[in-house]
Amino acid sequence: MTGADASLEREILAEIDARREELVDLCAMLVAAPSMNPPGITAQVAEIVEAYLVGQALEPEYVSIDPEAPNVVATVKGALPGPHGIFNAHMDTMQPGDENAWTVPILSLTRKHARLYGLGMGNLKGGLAAMCIGTAVLNKFRHQLAGSVSLTAVSDEVMFGTRGTEYLLRARPDLAGDYMISAEGPGSMGFAIAEKGLLWVDVEVRAEGGHSSRAQTGKTSVAQLAAFISRIDRFNDEVADLPEELSGVQAGEGGYGLRLSANVGTLDAGPVRSLMAPTARAGIDLRVPPGMTIEALQQRIEVIAADFPGLHVSFPKGWNPSWAPIDAPLVRELAAAAAETRGVATVNVVRLPGSDARHWRDRGVVAVCYGPQPALSAGVDDYANEQDVVDCAKIYVLSALRMSRRGQGR
Repeated sequence: MTGADASLEREILAEIDARREELVDLCAMLVAAPSMNPPGITAQVAEIVEAYLVGQALEPEYVSIDPEAPNVVATVKGALPGPHGIFNAHMDTMQPGDENAWTVPILSLTRKHARLYGLGMGNLKGGLAAMCIGTAVLNKFRHQLAGSVSLTAVSDEVMFGTRGTEYLLRARPDLAGDYMISAEGPGSMGFAIAEKGLLWVDVEVRAEGGHSSRAQTGKTSVAQLAAFISRIDRFNDEVADLPEELSGVQAGEGGYGLRLSANVGTLDAGPVRSLMAPTARAGIDLRVPPGMTIEALQQRIEVIAADFPGLHVSFPKGWNPSWAPIDAPLVRELAAAAAETRGVATVNVVRLPGSDARHWRDRGVVAVCYGPQPALSAGVDDYANEQDVVDCAKIYVLSALRMSRRGQGR
């Protein structure tokens, strides 16, 4: 890094520090705009993002298949040729859970104890705000930037929907870019270069119906479904061997990053307890660690299903675990920027929930996740640490700036 490069970075970091209150105000506006998914209506959030970017001399555009769940794109164009970087953050949030358990307003930002509370602050409005500020700062210094950086604020992420990134990259393949940073955090400011895959299993059992006085051991649809679920539940004891190319990446607290998880999220049978339900159904969610594949799991599940007459399984959604090369330039630059900003080395981890990063990895683009989510992806009294949000804005900008220099061979 030249003296001029170092001077520019100091100026940019000072600019972000000076915008702290602007960043907090933006978080407040985003939290106040409801965007729970389902139903995933994000139009109000999109309007806030659009207005902010317009106020920063950017020209945002909507790329949408559903006007109630739009995607907002804005591009900073540097003065010199270079790589095209992508910032990605979603505008929809999880549901609040037990609203009576909240001790702060759900849709109003509460700033206390160095934290910013409000629905979606951890997942993902804090990260979205940090990327908006980062994009604005890059635009201010665009004449010293090589290449370009596009902010993609998307919808329909938390339910793995089709209106967000999936549609965006189909409609605008140029937004695959050359590298991608997602504002999704794995928790505790870890650096997620890898994440679990997903496999959804729909189970349906058909058996003889009739009065419950005629029930026999293991013969009813519900009994067969229960026995099947019991065998799938044993998957939770399985731990994957970390692929060699991810050597050194940590599984996180409790080793969850390398553990296969299987959960029954939905159950449905008959409406009357005194009758044998002719049909019983379950919806199962498996999260698949690096070192396992959904294809192998599908085969195992089908073998188990064959032991139950009348039981049928299908797989409505699934994708394999994915990761960025541990020695990729983006991984190195973001890790260095984070260590310099926060004073401690990053910890490379496997992210447990899914993210939109997989859409870029599927296209051969290096994609990583780093953001201010403090712990779980959803929960009562959702929050982000204020300093983490500020630090993320700095880290996003430094990473993009240094990737642009790499594009110039510097």
